Amino acid sequence: MCLLVLAWRAHPRYRLIVAANRDEYHDRPADPLAPWLDSRGLLAGRDLRAGGTWLGIDRRRRFGVITNYRERQSAPAGAPSRGGLIPAYLAAAAGAEAYLGALAPAAEQYGGFNLLLADADSLWYGSNRTEPFARRLEPGIYGLSNHRLDSPWPKLTRVRGAFERWLGQSASAPGAEPGALLEMLADRHPAGAVDPAPADPASASWERALSAPFVEHPAFGTRCSTVLLLESSGAVRICERRFDRLGSPCGQSEYRFGPQEWC
Repeated sequence: MCLLVLAWRAHPRYRLIVAANRDEYHDRPADPLAPWLDSRGLLAGRDLRAGGTWLGIDRRRRFGVITNYRERQSAPAGAPSRGGLIPAYLAAAAGAEAYLGALAPAAEQYGGFNLLLADADSLWYGSNRTEPFARRLEPGIYGLSNHRLDSPWPKLTRVRGAFERWLGQSASAPGAEPGALLEMLADRHPAGAVDPAPADPASASWERALSAPFVEHPAFGTRCSTVLLLESSGAVRICERRFDRLGSPCGQSEYRFGPQEWC
């Protein structure tokens, strides 16, 4: 389970604002947000089991994030890793529309996924669980978890409401700080009663844990929270806060670049 809210050309200063929680099994190793030495121009965390990433940005200020689609069916046997889709996009010369057009014929080879891809001019949503596979998004505010874009899951609705309030308050500020958005992502309150309530108490405990924006569970939970602020000028600020299996902060990385700068 993951969760993110995003503002595309909906703020007077920032072209793109993203606030995202990555949820994963605690025993799945990952590297923190950092430049990829084997892929120049890419800044992202890295899944060390399959080699991909969940969220990244490149020197051209193209951005990508992926969430898995929650469903009963398993990924096809031998399916490629969904985490490879973000670095493949950021390594390609094409923009978001062309990349998704090329991906569409092979999309069913993967387990269920949602992609949000941005380039200098556009934001696109792609999912191999929707029809059509990809569509361009208008300027606005969007929310995504592990179902279709803007599915009104209670935890996503709650975080999106807080995000919209923050956007209104920050519109007149000289510059946004990631701290308030990181605190918004740290909401550990579960939703109300899970409906339908699972008959198995263990399943009920699992579903209740997953119903919170910040997931706490002994085996699986929120591993990091990331805030991206991309100004219309091209200046970038990105912050990642990491958490251990108890939900305690265990590290933080932050990068800032002027309009013409990169790592």
